[in-house]
Amino acid sequence: MAYERNPAYRPGQSAVYKISRSKIELFTQCQRCFWLDARLKIKRPSSPPFQINKAIDELLKKEFDSYRIKGEPHPWMIEHEIKAIPMQHIDLDKWRHNFTGVATLHEPTNLLVYGAIDDVWVNDDGELIVVDYKATAKAGEITLDADWQIMYKRQMEVYQWLLRQNGFDVSNIGYFVYTNGRLDLDGFYDKVEFRTKIISYNGSDNWVEPTIKRMKDCLEGDMPAVGTAAMGGPCEFCTYAKSRTQLTLDAVGQKK
Repeated sequence: MAYERNPAYRPGQSAVYKISRSKIELFTQCQRCFWLDARLKIKRPSSPPFQINKAIDELLKKEFDSYRIKGEPHPWMIEHEIKAIPMQHIDLDKWRHNFTGVATLHEPTNLLVYGAIDDVWVNDDGELIVVDYKATAKAGEITLDADWQIMYKRQMEVYQWLLRQNGFDVSNIGYFVYTNGRLDLDGFYDKVEFRTKIISYNGSDNWVEPTIKRMKDCLEGDMPAVGTAAMGGPCEFCTYAKSRTQLTLDAVGQKK
């Protein structure tokens, strides 16, 4: 059963409050943006949906599911010498659903933390392996080396933490199934070709629980000042909002 959408958070409330994986990422980027979202329901401007990426996600799920049913590794897993198979579990569909996901009630804060995963594999030792699908189109080699890709790594670590909170033995090693649209072909011809690689990542979820506690403190407190984004430099959303407000005030002042 899907969870109902959150109302605005009320300081001191006794009701459980839901925190998605994406809200944890928002908090790590800017506490003020998180506070405005949770307390006043003022959200950052959203970008258009990435429908091609969504289609690739769905097709990859179907592809790995075909090997899940057979209890066999996908050929890519064999190619990358990953000794595991796609996991069969009664809750897998729920774990993949955006509004249920893998969930746990963090009792110290009364926050229900959840996140929707792409896939879970299981290795020869019975450990669960978190798998995330990514898609792009670039001329160079795909890696996880860019500064902004820290959000991908945090994403995986939250999923690892959530599965551990549900009592599973989870490997620190997760995998990104990363597919890249080729730009070196002679034309489109109603078809895009992709090349896919699997990139391993050794995660650590030690930061997750302290962050959840700080999120609770933020929810209970006053609006944070315009701060600094986690990747360095001022938050571009807060900076724009502040500048736009000042321009409006200046324009009003000139009319008087």
